[in-house]
Amino acid sequence: MSRVFAYCRVSTTDQTTQNQSMEIKAAGFAIKEHRLIEESISGSVTAKERPGFTKLIDRMESGDVLVVTKLDRLGRNAMDVRATVERLAGSGVRVHCLALGGIDLTSPAGKMTMQVIAAVAEFERDLLIERTQSGIHRAKAAGKQFGRPSSLNTTERETVIEKLAAGINVTDLAREFKTTRQTIMRVRDAALKTQ
Repeated sequence: MSRVFAYCRVSTTDQTTQNQSMEIKAAGFAIKEHRLIEESISGSVTAKERPGFTKLIDRMESGDVLVVTKLDRLGRNAMDVRATVERLAGSGVRVHCLALGGIDLTSPAGKMTMQVIAAVAEFERDLLIERTQSGIHRAKAAGKQFGRPSSLNTTERETVIEKLAAGINVTDLAREFKTTRQTIMRVRDAALKTQ
C-alpha cells in the first residue's frame, strides 16, 4: 500500500504552512502527521539543498506518493522542479500537484505538463535576457557609464600616472590616495592602453 507524504514550504519564519496542509487535506489526501514535512526556507534554495526536503527524500520508497500544493514548493525554478520530479520518479515516487488539478507529475500527462512548463520557463528566461541586453545596448548608446564610480577623480588619476612613471610603487600610491592596490593598477592599466 502506498504511503502518502506532503511537503509544505514557506519562505520565512513569519509565514505558516497551515494553509498548505489544510488544502492538501481538503483535496482528500489523508496525511499522517509524521509524513507531513514542513519547512521554512527561501525558494531560491534548490530542493536538494533543503534539509527538510532531503530528509523527506531519504524516507520515501518506491510506490510512495508526494503531494504539494504548488510547483514552486518543489524547486526554485522550472528546471529545478523538473529535476526534482525526475529524481523522485526515478525512485518510483509519484508526485501530485494540487495547483495543476492534482495531476501526477510522473504520469505521461504529468510529464507532458512538466515539458510545457519547462519550455515556457526557458522562453521567459530567453525574453528576459533579450530585454536586458537590449536595455544595456540602449544605455551604452546614450553614453551611460556602467559599474561603480572611480574612487579617484580625474586629477588624482593623472597624479597617480605621473608618480607611477616616476617609479613610486603601487602599494605606496594606494596608501597615499587611501584606496586599494587594485584601483591604482586599474589606473595604470588604463593609461597603458591609451598609449
